[in-house]
Amino acid sequence: MRRFLLLAGLVAALAGVAARTPGAAAGQAERRVPTRPFLNMPETAAGPMPALLSQTGAFADVRKLTPARGLLPYDLVLSFWSDGAQKARLVAIPAGKVGFSPDGDWTFPRGTVFVKTFDLALDAAHTRRLETRLLVLDRDGGTYGVTYKWRADMSDADLVPADGLTERVGSQSWAYPSRQDCLTCHNAHTPGQLGPKARQLNHVMLYPDGRRENELVRWNRLGLFAPALDTGQIAALATLATPDDAQRSLEDRARSYLDANCSQCHRPGGTVANFDARFQTPLAAQNLIDGPVLIDQGIDRARVVSPHDPWRSMIIRRTDTVDDARMPPIARHTIDRKGVDLLRAWIESMPGRDVLAPPTLRPAGGEFKPGVTVSLANPTPGAAIHYTLDGSVPGPNDPVYSQPLRLDGPTVVRARAYKDGMTRSIVAQQTYVVGP
Repeated sequence: MRRFLLLAGLVAALAGVAARTPGAAAGQAERRVPTRPFLNMPETAAGPMPALLSQTGAFADVRKLTPARGLLPYDLVLSFWSDGAQKARLVAIPAGKVGFSPDGDWTFPRGTVFVKTFDLALDAAHTRRLETRLLVLDRDGGTYGVTYKWRADMSDADLVPADGLTERVGSQSWAYPSRQDCLTCHNAHTPGQLGPKARQLNHVMLYPDGRRENELVRWNRLGLFAPALDTGQIAALATLATPDDAQRSLEDRARSYLDANCSQCHRPGGTVANFDARFQTPLAAQNLIDGPVLIDQGIDRARVVSPHDPWRSMIIRRTDTVDDARMPPIARHTIDRKGVDLLRAWIESMPGRDVLAPPTLRPAGGEFKPGVTVSLANPTPGAAIHYTLDGSVPGPNDPVYSQPLRLDGPTVVRARAYKDGMTRSIVAQQTYVVGP
């Protein structure tokens, strides 16, 4: 519903991008209206940036989010997680064609501008518009991005400083990206833009004029693609799956999630990690399953995805945290619980030996005076918890936990669960600073 309300603000868009041929009856062919290259934005990142969103040329009425003539609204099957924000998207495409690929990245004419507005639900009844970002494909074949922060009265949005800013919004932090942050994801290993591609637009969209139409069909009908498509081609193209699409397999849904959230960096030539998150790459070639990792975070036998073992799967460790190990490393301060649960369900559905969960240590580590009593537990009946108090890795010959441990001095407690017929747990650890 929130996505629909945000898109509803773009109600005038289609009047600009797809004008009726003069004298044409309803239902006859529409024609494309190319936009001015770059709108009112500079041709390179070195140029002067408009101080206000209303000066960028993206909107005819910035208060109402009415797009300027020629801008095309679009939506994605599966959006990058942005701390729960909903997004409304527009693109300004100047004269020229979109280089179509059935499974790879598309190319757009130089001077294309992508416009994305973010709304965040503060609670069940209140939503706040936060920012609008513009991504510009510059004259030299590169890309730059700028951010505009909405004023409290929604009259306009102000250019965010080049180094970005962070503020508290409701119960969470919100980061307005810096110019360099934009290039971290929209990097040189991509064509610049990330969202628009066949597998993201091959779905029916509810357009602001109330019509429902497959986005690829509409773009093709407007003559945007080179080469042009025929209707039969579109039906055969792959489509990403949303996390809650029960008609698609867990594998499809999980790999779709990784494509939308990780593939901008995790692709050939990208980040140093050696797996390919793109959906177009067959699973056997992605180096996900049992894929080695460069940073194991102290986890024994860590893998990108360890079959049937979410605790040794670094995909889970990196997405289920907001500390310095989080992935993506920027652009989020919260955990996408639905996405993490999807990845965990996929991993647990894989064949493999049952794995013990790590023991829990209570209370958590910290400073205690004059001493502290620590309890260990494991949810699996019959599991034996072996522990150490000197920081060494616990093994099957170390003491078995039987009663709470009294600590009267600084101690690192490490514990691991064992049970015949199951894979041992990873090591759980807490540090207790105990003083007089």
